[in-house]
Amino acid sequence: MATAPDKITVRAQAKYVGISARKARVVLEHVRGRTVPEARTVLAFTQRAAARDIEKVLRSAVSNAEANHGLIGDELVVHAAFADEGPTLKRWRARARGRVNRIRKRSCHITVILEPAARESLTGRRRVRAEEKTDKPNSEASASKPKASKRKEAAV
Repeated sequence: MATAPDKITVRAQAKYVGISARKARVVLEHVRGRTVPEARTVLAFTQRAAARDIEKVLRSAVSNAEANHGLIGDELVVHAAFADEGPTLKRWRARARGRVNRIRKRSCHITVILEPAARESLTGRRRVRAEEKTDKPNSEASASKPKASKRKEAAV
């Protein structure tokens, strides 16, 4: 029985983040399965507070991949991203008639796991980008042709 070569996976984790795991999971759903540049773009335009913390963990995972394994950050894919519950701080708030309400300050542990993208998908993207670059000079050449202005025609 032949064993497949193990893929390199890179992991980064932020512990005791001061946001509930439920709120972090909403943002993590948008990042899971995307390439690193796509994930960074999504997180940059996400208005939820958890996006900032998740972006830090993603940046840390990319740094780990580049420093420890010699991988290229833009060629990585978010293989898994999850938020586990951390400890909950119990606080009390005074209410009317000498009563109290419990306040739960929840925390979570955010984990991001990256792995290299499949070679076929990257070469396909590079091929598309190369075609776009070859199309641009043709369109720019036609746009850069000097056009006779109406003022010059009227003066002649």
